[in-house]
Amino acid sequence: MTVHANPLSDLLHAKGVLLADGATGTSLFAMGLEAGEAPELWNETRPENITKLHQDFVDAGADIILTNSFGGTRHRLKLHHAQDRVHELNRRAAEIARAVADKAPRKVITAGSVGPTGELLVPLGAMTYDEAVDAFAEQIEGLKAGGAEIAWIETMSSPDEIRAAAEAAVKIGMPYVCTGSFDTAGKTMMGLHPRDMFAVAGDIGNGPVATGANCGVGASDILSSLLDMTEANPEAIFVVKGNCGIPEFRGSEIHYSGTPPLMADYARLARDAGAKIIGGCCGTSCEHLAAMRVALDTYVPGERPTVETIVERIGPMRNKTANETPSAAPRERSRRRG
Repeated sequence: MTVHANPLSDLLHAKGVLLADGATGTSLFAMGLEAGEAPELWNETRPENITKLHQDFVDAGADIILTNSFGGTRHRLKLHHAQDRVHELNRRAAEIARAVADKAPRKVITAGSVGPTGELLVPLGAMTYDEAVDAFAEQIEGLKAGGAEIAWIETMSSPDEIRAAAEAAVKIGMPYVCTGSFDTAGKTMMGLHPRDMFAVAGDIGNGPVATGANCGVGASDILSSLLDMTEANPEAIFVVKGNCGIPEFRGSEIHYSGTPPLMADYARLARDAGAKIIGGCCGTSCEHLAAMRVALDTYVPGERPTVETIVERIGPMRNKTANETPSAAPRERSRRRG
């Protein structure tokens, strides 16, 4: 893969390893977002909350902040009667994040979050590949207009949808990152294996600046996926943005088991496993992220971990029982990133 100059590649070259931000969804729920409410609408109705979200992550040490635009395609916004406001809501999301990044005392990358449409592509569903490209291009155009520096295609399950989003990014003139959610017995819901993630969009444009995994079911599982990815393509740049420990239902609420020390250890293990961009997904607060920042800043190289080492230090794998017991994370992921 040829990496061409762009702000993310430049910062990676300068720093070696980057810290991405934490959870958007769970952080906004803590600020009062109601279940079923579109977080993207807060870009207009409660921009001060979105600014605080980004500022807290920058203060915790994030090198990359993701815009509040995960559900920003016309297909997701249609559920909230906002499908005709794609450009303005995504532009506003990027403007808010970019304003925080620009006043930071160091370089912070503004990444435009692009989540799945929620639709199935032909032949499993009604959406054609070209329609998917158009929907993603509409969103990414708004993100670019607001100052996003890279398209961050995340929490994907379908290889075709990843390719459509990547094609849209290239069409709009944006470099891109793509990550999948390996939450179904170690694969994505659509059967994509971690070792195959690197090749999904490798022939689109200049290929992804980085690729990897986010969300999923638990921190141990995503590190196992990372081992598969880095073993298959040891020279590539990989992202890992795992959930904060293990998601568990307590009544109707989802709680995450991860403590700041556990997430610090997760960051060290991710580094040892070959990740160059490390962040958190669902449940990861600015306190967790601050501990990860310290862990990366004080990092002493260790041996490449085994799955056994990961389980011993981070906790049990959840995917091995994925066919027996539905996990909390996929249901949470279907509602919201992070």
